[in-house]
Formats: sequence, C-alpha cells, structure tokens
Amino acid sequence: MEIIAEHGHILLILGCIFAFFMAWGIGANDVANAMGTSVGSGALTVKQAIFIAIIFEFAGAYLAGGEVTSTIRKGILDPALINDQPQLLVFGMMASLLAAGCWLLIASMKGWPVSTTHSIVGALVGFAAVGISVDAVNWGKVGAIVASWVVSPLLAGTISYALFQSVQRLILDTSDPFKNAKKYVPMYMFFVGFMIAMVTILKGLKNTGLDFDFGFNSKFLNAMPLALIAGLIVATVGGIMLSRIKEAKIPVNGNRFASVENLFAILMIFTAAAMAFAHGSNDVANAIGPLAAIASVIKSGGQVAAQSMLPPWILILGGIGIIFGLATYGFKVMATIGKKITELTPSRGFAAELGAASTVVFASTWGLPISTTHTLVGAVLGVGLARGIGALNLKVVGNIFMSWIVTLPAGAGFAIIFFFTLKAIFT
Repeated sequence: MEIIAEHGHILLILGCIFAFFMAWGIGANDVANAMGTSVGSGALTVKQAIFIAIIFEFAGAYLAGGEVTSTIRKGILDPALINDQPQLLVFGMMASLLAAGCWLLIASMKGWPVSTTHSIVGALVGFAAVGISVDAVNWGKVGAIVASWVVSPLLAGTISYALFQSVQRLILDTSDPFKNAKKYVPMYMFFVGFMIAMVTILKGLKNTGLDFDFGFNSKFLNAMPLALIAGLIVATVGGIMLSRIKEAKIPVNGNRFASVENLFAILMIFTAAAMAFAHGSNDVANAIGPLAAIASVIKSGGQVAAQSMLPPWILILGGIGIIFGLATYGFKVMATIGKKITELTPSRGFAAELGAASTVVFASTWGLPISTTHTLVGAVLGVGLARGIGALNLKVVGNIFMSWIVTLPAGAGFAIIFFFTLKAIFT
C-alpha cells in the first residue's frame, strides 16, 4: 500500500507509456494483418489502407472498445492471491505491457505476423507464475490458447479454400467471367455484410452495454436480424457501384480477368473498413486491459478489484497508439500477409477476408479461443492451397509458424525480467 501511495503517479505515467507502446505494436503487427490482404491484392494502396484503418480502427476502439474491462486479462490470473500486495499486480501489468510491446516490435521488424493476444497472455503467465505463484495461473486457459494455434488457421483456411473454389467455378472458369461476376458478386457482398455485422455485434459490441434482444435464447440468433439487414444494405450499395463498371476490352496477351478483379476490388473496400472496425473494437483490450488494472489499483489506493470502469481517456490512448503503429511501421507485416505467403488478387483476397471473418463469428459463438492473426494467415494459406501447394512460399510459412510457437515463451521471458526490474526499482 505504501508503494502505491508514494509512487502512484509515476507508476501510472509509466503504465500509460507502456500501454501506448503495446498499442503501437498492435497497429504495426495485428492491424497490418487485417489490411494486408487488401493491399497485397492491389484493391487498396498502402496509403488508402492506412487512411481507412485510421478512421475505422479508432472508431471501433473508442466507440465499441468496452465500458467495463476485466483487470485480469483473459482469466489468466487469480486476483485473490495478491489482495495484500497490490503493487505486485501493478508491476506485473506494467511488465506485461512492456514485454508484449518489445516482442511485437521484434516481430514487426522481422515482418512476422504474431498474435498480440498471445503476446500479452504469455507475458501475464510469466510474471504470475514466477513473481507470484505457479498456482496463480489458470493453466486450463493457457492450454486452450495453445489449442487455438491449430483451430484458428485450420478453420479459416478451410472456409477460404471453399470460398475461392466457388469463385473459380461460378465466375473465373466460365465462358463469360464478367457477366457471371456481375450476377454472383452481389451475393458475396451480402455474405460479407452479414458476416462482418455478426463479427461486430457478437465480438465488437459485446462490452458496450448494447443488448440486441429479439426474444431468442441465443446471442447468435438475436444478432441475425440486424446482420441480415446489414447484408442487404451492403449488397444493394455494392450492386449500385458494380453497375457503373463496364467490361474493358481485353488487349492481346492481356488478363481476361482484369474487369472481374475490378469488381472484387470494390468488394474488398467494404471488407477492409468493416474488419478494421471489428478489430479495433476487440483487440484494443490487449493494450488497455492491463492499463485499466493499473489505473484502478492506483486510484483506489491499493484495492484490487475483479473489474473496473474503463475511463474514456484510456480508450483514446489505445486507439491513437494503434493507428500510429500502423501508419509508422505496418508496411512490414502488410508485405508478409499480402505478398510473401502467396500471390493475391482481389478475388483471392476477398475469399481470405471473408473466411477469416466467418471464423471469428463461429469462434465467438462457440466460445473458442481465437487469434485474429492466426485466422488471417490460415485464410491466406487456404486461398493459396486452392491453386496448389506450389503457390505457397513454404519458407515464409515456416518462419511464421515458428514465430507463433515462440510468442508465448518470449512474452513470458521478457515479462519476468521487467517484473523483477520494476520490483527492485520501486521497493
């Protein structure tokens, strides 16, 4: 208690700096995943992707980032074990933010798309197990996270593979691809609007206090009416935009699918904007959750609460950090997702993004642990496999998988070092 009273302001300022650093890492790495398919396929330029992300990531983070957040992120730590030593929670959350931020910086410099959720969870596990007690860690939750390494990319890859196969059979492999694209793309647009609305309602808006209740017992069924309306709106608006595109004459030795890909490029503008909102609303918690815990303990004079109100300034700090990270360093991971795994076109990028969105919906509905990063990488792999194993850069894929395995222990190792360093400085 004395440490909190004596050094509270300094600890809070440091916590804000570390949280901003972590949010920067989310922007540089995780947001770049969401934008990578749009940029890599040529549907958007890097500047356009950053502009869209600045608007929709910040809007998602601020408007739907959550009014109340758990101070003990993902149920990893038992707060009952540290009631008498609140400074340990503050040191641990600060160390976790700094540790996860450092690992995301390293991964972003290497161009590795890693999970920001797993980075912060690994850091929390490290400080809790070594700094408090092995019994303080919910190892069942950690096991579920490890299982998601397989579940997320496999499910997303399967859906994306099936989607791109349908695009090939219904549009690309027909005698008149442009005519069939005009016919079927609005249907895909409907599914995009439907799925993204489901992502936003089930995952993005879950902490805002908005409760959509149409009398069903299931959250999934209660979200469906609004998602259906969203799908119809997207399909209608998209159909109007598609009607203005005319088929260009194919030059000698030219790409007969150029006009078709232009139609899918319009579709990807919708997916990029909506996925940015959903991502900002969900993943900003990785940076602001631990900061909310720090602020709560310091403001209360040392009381460790199971939950705390989330001040708007923390959401703003997280939102600014995310967009700053994407704008300054997101290009590295964008290049990995969009260009280095497999060659993407707007039609392939669409299949990957819709596959990833669908996976997030299913995972949210069934309560499965999920990683946006792993989901998107798996989706891109699925699209690549639809063209054969030779379409994949297996060396890049291998490096990505290795970075996933290293993420938890790397976060834990950094957090242990930073935890004992902070403890030595302030005690």
